[in-house]
Amino acid sequence: MKILVKILSVEKKSYAEKVGILKDDIIVTINGNVINDVLDYRFYIMDSTLKIEVKREDKTLYFVIEKEEYDDIGLLFSTYLMDEKKRCRNNCIFCFIDQNPKGMRETVYFKDDDERLSFLMGNYVTLTNLKDTDIERIIKMRISPVNISVHTTDCELRVMMMRNRFAGDCLKYIKQLDEGGITINAQLVLCKGINDGKYLEKSLTDLTNLQNIDSIALVPCGLTGHREGLYPLEPFDKESAEKVIEIANKYGDICLIEKGRRLVYPSDEFYLLANRELPDEDFYEGYPQLENGVGMIRSDTVEFLECLENLPALEYNRKVTVATGVAAADFIAQLAKTATEKYKNLAVEVVAIRNDFFGGHVTVSGLVTGGDIIAQLKGKDLGDELLIPENMLRAEGDLFLDNVSLEDVEKALNIKVRVTEKGGYELCEAMVGIE
Repeated sequence: MKILVKILSVEKKSYAEKVGILKDDIIVTINGNVINDVLDYRFYIMDSTLKIEVKREDKTLYFVIEKEEYDDIGLLFSTYLMDEKKRCRNNCIFCFIDQNPKGMRETVYFKDDDERLSFLMGNYVTLTNLKDTDIERIIKMRISPVNISVHTTDCELRVMMMRNRFAGDCLKYIKQLDEGGITINAQLVLCKGINDGKYLEKSLTDLTNLQNIDSIALVPCGLTGHREGLYPLEPFDKESAEKVIEIANKYGDICLIEKGRRLVYPSDEFYLLANRELPDEDFYEGYPQLENGVGMIRSDTVEFLECLENLPALEYNRKVTVATGVAAADFIAQLAKTATEKYKNLAVEVVAIRNDFFGGHVTVSGLVTGGDIIAQLKGKDLGDELLIPENMLRAEGDLFLDNVSLEDVEKALNIKVRVTEKGGYELCEAMVGIE
C-alpha cells in the first residue's frame, strides 16, 4: 500500500512556500520518483531542479523548484519516517524488551528494527526486515554508515539466537553493502557460552575482513529479574569477561597492524566485570562506538579532569548528591574525590542506585527508575542538589522508565533535581554548580 506523505507545515520564505506548496498537500513524486518515506524524500530533493507532484484534495498539481544543489526546500512532516516504524520480526533469546516487567508505558514494549532509523538516529538493525530492493536502495542513495546488529556470522547460530529462519540468509546483505561501498558499524550482543568463544572468533574474522567495516562493538546481553519462561542465559563473570577481552584485543591488534586501526572494541562493562583497568584514550580511536558504552568511562574521565583543571578560581561551597547505576558508581566516586580534594568546601556523595525495578543483573544508569531513586534516597540529607544523568529519562526528558516524573522525584525527596547531559564536562560543571 502506498504511504500518503502528508505535509505537516511549510517553512516561511522557503522554496516550497514560494512556489505555492501548502500544508496538508500530499507528495506523490519528485522528479518522477515515488516518495514513500524520508529516505526517498531526502535523496531526491538534493537536485538543483525539482519537479514535485502533489495531491491537493481531488486535484493533481505540479510545482517546479530551482535551487542550489543540496539545499532544503522547507517541508516538515509529522514524524522522521513519514510513516510507522518497522516492527522487529525477531524473537531474540536475549531481547531486553521481553524482560521488561508489566505495567510500563506501551511504547517501552515496542520493538523497532528499521533501517531508516539507522540512518537518521544511529539505531542498530538486524537486516531481517530488508529485501533485495532495500539493499539496492541503500547503495544507490549512498546511505552510510549503516549500523548492524550482527551478533554472529554463523548462519545456523544466528537463526537460533534470533529465532527467525531468515536471520542467517540475510547475512549476505552485509557483504553486498560492503561491496557497494557502504560503511558498516557492527554490534555483537554476546551471550555467555553461546556466541562467544570460537563463534566470536569466526564473527571477528568475517567482519574484520570487510573492506568498509568502521567499528565492531562487543556488548554483554542484559539480564533482568523478569525472565520467567525465557531462554536460559547466564551472566558473564570475571573469567568469561576476561576471555572476551582477550579475543577482542587479539583481533584488534591484528587490525592495527594490517589496517592501521583497531576496529574491535569490548564495551566498558566487560572491563568492569573482569576487574581490569580501561585502556587509554588512544585505544578508542575517536570513540566510534560511544553510544554502545565503548570507552564512555575513559571519555568522561578525560573530559572531567580537563574541565576541573580549567574551572574559574573560585571556592565552590556546596553539597550535592549524584545518583547513578551500580556499574558506574565507583568511577564517578573517584572523579568526585578528585574534585573535592581540589575544592575543600565542595562535598559530593555518589550513591549507587540498586535496580530493584528490573532486578537481575541490571547495573547501568540508563535503566535506573524514579521509583528506585525515591525509595533508596528518601529521608537522606542530599545537600543542595541531586544530580542524575540524562539517560535515565526518555527522549523528552520528563519521565523515567517506570513513568515516575522528575517532578515526582523532587517532591518526594524535597530537593531540586539537575539532569546532566552526556560527558565529563557537564558532570564536572554540575558538581560545582555552574549553570
